[in-house]
Amino acid sequence: MSSKSAKLMASAPLPVKNGVAPSRVYLQPGHWPTLYDFLVQRFQYTSPKVIYERLVRGEIVDEQGTPQSADAPYQPCRWLWYYRDVPPETSVPFQLQVLHRDEKLLVIDKPHFLASIPGGRYLRETALTRLRHELALPDLSPLHRLDRETAGVMMLCIDPASRGAYQQLFQNREVHKVYEAVAGYSDQLSFPLTRRSRLETRSWHFTMDEVEGEPNSETRVELIERKGTLGWYRLLPHTGRKHQLRVHMAGLGIPIVNDLFYPELAPQPAYHDYSKPLQLLARRIQFQDPFTGETRAFESQLQLEWTSRFDTACV
Repeated sequence: MSSKSAKLMASAPLPVKNGVAPSRVYLQPGHWPTLYDFLVQRFQYTSPKVIYERLVRGEIVDEQGTPQSADAPYQPCRWLWYYRDVPPETSVPFQLQVLHRDEKLLVIDKPHFLASIPGGRYLRETALTRLRHELALPDLSPLHRLDRETAGVMMLCIDPASRGAYQQLFQNREVHKVYEAVAGYSDQLSFPLTRRSRLETRSWHFTMDEVEGEPNSETRVELIERKGTLGWYRLLPHTGRKHQLRVHMAGLGIPIVNDLFYPELAPQPAYHDYSKPLQLLARRIQFQDPFTGETRAFESQLQLEWTSRFDTACV
């Protein structure tokens, strides 16, 4: 979340409810007779009847918290706020562990299969929503995020006034991150090595591709141990591109075990299938605290499945 978005959310006229923050929609310039007409076109996958009923019940409000009526003339260039309808979600059967908490920071061990923040089909079953609700921290916000498939250390900010200073550390690449992964092994590679490449979003999917051009991503790869056809690696990202570690390992010809996105998109299992977690772990995070100047480090207590059952894994 950008600092601009964070400020906008902080000014929301609706409170966090059961850990879920309100959503917003911007009324863009245009000529719709009524607010209802705009919303019907904007939310094409929602029944017009549902939109009308929500307006009648006063569930869509403006920046001052004033309920909007269905027949109100359309007024562009402003924000409206509402709560998303929450469809039933399958509970992710893994618990979050709090590694550290003070008046400014919350550091957790996020399990595999739990999304970091709300998005797509996940709203309640996310680390952020759970923590806001269970710890009664409505202003809690993430300082970075981990993929749903990735486990390990994740930092969040409790104090809104402190968020900018910690966010600046990430933007300035002053946060040292260490990951571990179980992946393929190749005799053609000599470790340690550094992978640099240009990553761009695939035009037909949400995944990433390595393409020609000036590199915008960099990862150092160190081999901790080899076991048969697999290796246990330490990954040190210098940049923080989406799916960077997964793409770089696949690009080296040693994809991470149980990665269903790279090198090629594989058939996706049911969302309640937790039998094959991606073998990628955010092991450690270290930084100099912007308020105290002290060096702070937090380490995951989770472990990857570095066992003999992976010796014959298909990589």
